[in-house]
Parts: sequence; C-alpha cells; structure tokens
Amino acid sequence: MSTVFADPASPADRVTPRVVDPAAAVARTRPRATIADTVSQTLFMAWRSLKKMRRNPEQFFDVALQPLLFTAMFAYIFGGAISGNVQRYLPLLIPGIVAQTVLTTCMATGVQLREDMDKGVFDRFKSLPIARIAPLAGPMTADLVRYLIAASLTFVMGVIIGYRPGGGVLGVLGAIVLSVFTGWALAWIFTWFGTIAKNARSVQGLSMMILFPLTFLSNAFVPVTSLPTGLADFVKVNPVSHLVSATRDLANHGVVSGEVGWTVLAGLVVIAVFAPLSVRSYRRHL
Repeated sequence: MSTVFADPASPADRVTPRVVDPAAAVARTRPRATIADTVSQTLFMAWRSLKKMRRNPEQFFDVALQPLLFTAMFAYIFGGAISGNVQRYLPLLIPGIVAQTVLTTCMATGVQLREDMDKGVFDRFKSLPIARIAPLAGPMTADLVRYLIAASLTFVMGVIIGYRPGGGVLGVLGAIVLSVFTGWALAWIFTWFGTIAKNARSVQGLSMMILFPLTFLSNAFVPVTSLPTGLADFVKVNPVSHLVSATRDLANHGVVSGEVGWTVLAGLVVIAVFAPLSVRSYRRHL
C-alpha cells in the first residue's frame, strides 16, 4: 500500500488575501460632497469654532480683553516718554496695537487645531459624511470674525482715550480690512505648525518665539529714528513694520500707499506657500 501526498501549491499559485482599508471602504459608500455641501459644512464648522470661543474665557481674552488692556496700558505708560503726551502718541500707537493684536490672535489658530487633533475630535469627523476640508476651512473662516473683533475694539478703545484718525471712517475700515487679511494670511503658517507639531504646547511655544521678536522689534511702538543703526536696519525690513506703516497710512491719512501694496503682496505669497502645505499635512491625519 502506498501513500500519495499532494504537492503544495507553488508561491505563484497562492492567492494573496486582499487588504481592505476600512476608512477607504466607508468613503466609497458615501456620496461625494458638492460645492454647496462643502460651503454649508464649512460654515457649520465656523459656527462651532465661534461657540467654542464664547464658552472658553481664555480664548475670548485674546479677542476682547487684550486689545483694550494693551491699548490703555501702552498709551499711558509710554505716551509721555516717547511722544511727550498721550494724545501725540496715539496716532503712532493705535495702528501698532492693531497689528500686534491681530498677529497674536492668529497664533491661537494652530494651537486650537492641534488641541482638536490631540483630543480625537478629527477622528470623529472622519466618520461623518462631510467634506474632508470642512474641519480645516471652518476654523479659518471663524478666525475672520475674531480678527475683525480684535481690530475693531482696538480702534474703539483708541477713540475713547482720545485718538482721532485723520483717515476718517473709510481709512479706519481700510486699516481693519488690511489687518484682518494679513492676520488670516499669517494664520496659515500657524495652521501648518499645528499639523506638524507634536502637541499644542509646542505650537504655542514656536509661535511665540517667532511672533514676539517680530512684533516688538518693529516700528509698532517707537519711531524707527529713535533706534540704533543696526536695529533700525532690521526694523525697516521687518514684515510687521510694513503692516504697521500701511495701517498708519490708511487710518491716519486715508492714503493707499506703497506699504499697503507690499503688505497685500506679502500676504498673498504667504497664502500661496503655506495654504497648500497646511492642507497637504492636514490630509495626512485623515
């Protein structure tokens, strides 16, 4: 009696089991979001971000209390030393405070994004039938409201303590629009930081390390002529100085100067570079 053993199948005849990505399989079963759906979902996410700001006092501080506090504090502490009195210092100070407030506010964009990612909020968004870009575009849309509030309150506080903008209503509105646009453009940088950093604390530390020197080593609070030669050269090429000068030209004189054009151009360049980087890095987490 003989025993016959079957030959094992050769490696070429074996069938490799198909690996299915659950997230991709679920995504294929969903209807693709239309442009109208994406817009409505983005606005919904923006509303969510605004509600978070209202319910978190520390976020509301950056938008509402910081402009009022910094404007009054800087005016009465440095006004006499720099310009002789508060009234003559306000045309120099208020546009600088507007720039500082908007830049400080846009820093929170990356921090909040990283916090949502660390808490698993974005993991929940993956399971929802929404456009994948909506959780990122929504907070960026809500930030426009935050910048508008911060810049407007700074001018209101300035008017209360004696600031009288020579550019009139149109000049002030132009300065606010320019500041909001610049803050929104720079927010893409901090959004990118939020997608690549390890935690929210890292985003905040990195953002402060960049923003604070640029803000205080500018012409926001003191005239450039009062600075040493080497420092004055840096202040002149500092992008924050161009924003402050453009804001002063609009608010104090109602003039659309070359500084305004350079500031808008710089904002467009920042958006063109960091918006794609932020979106690409953000998609890796989905």
